[in-house]
Amino acid sequence: MRSRREERERDSTTGSRQQAQAFLARSPLAFIATVDPGGQPMVSPKGDVPGFLQVEDDRTVLLPERHGNKLVYTLRNILDNGRVAITAVVPGTGETLRIEGAAELDDDPALCARHGARGRDALLLTRIRVHRCYFHCAKSILRSDVWIPGSWPDPIAISFGREIAANRGLPECDVDSFDAGVRERYRTDL
Repeated sequence: MRSRREERERDSTTGSRQQAQAFLARSPLAFIATVDPGGQPMVSPKGDVPGFLQVEDDRTVLLPERHGNKLVYTLRNILDNGRVAITAVVPGTGETLRIEGAAELDDDPALCARHGARGRDALLLTRIRVHRCYFHCAKSILRSDVWIPGSWPDPIAISFGREIAANRGLPECDVDSFDAGVRERYRTDL
């Protein structure tokens, strides 16, 4: 039986860089995991046009930061310790691409302009020095039927107004205006 270290080293060298790069060029969605100063992990979705995760070189990936919820937990965690893991997804594909590495933030204006989208420069970029990169098998995706629309449950309407009101102790009468604001930002602030 191999040690965990041997397994990790084997996993990180499995497959071709070209296959991973082709996968990233088609991926419109990824999930980035970071760790806060207390050791608590967190995961944040990142979505954009396919190929938004850019390969800078054989060991470096760039993730542009877009307008979001302005909570910046992921960015704070990167500044604190830089440890990240990413799972990239391509719709209709069962396999996912896993990337683990060390991240740093870069706000170079020329780089942010080069990685803009929808007429807006990137706010900044997360540069990930890749330590491990490998494909994860399709079994969990296949079991979930996530790419089969007929298997999907009915959508759930999420009210951020209710979340905000409950968390801040605000009156229920503010819920509708909060929800209207969220819907407006979905329309105008992607």
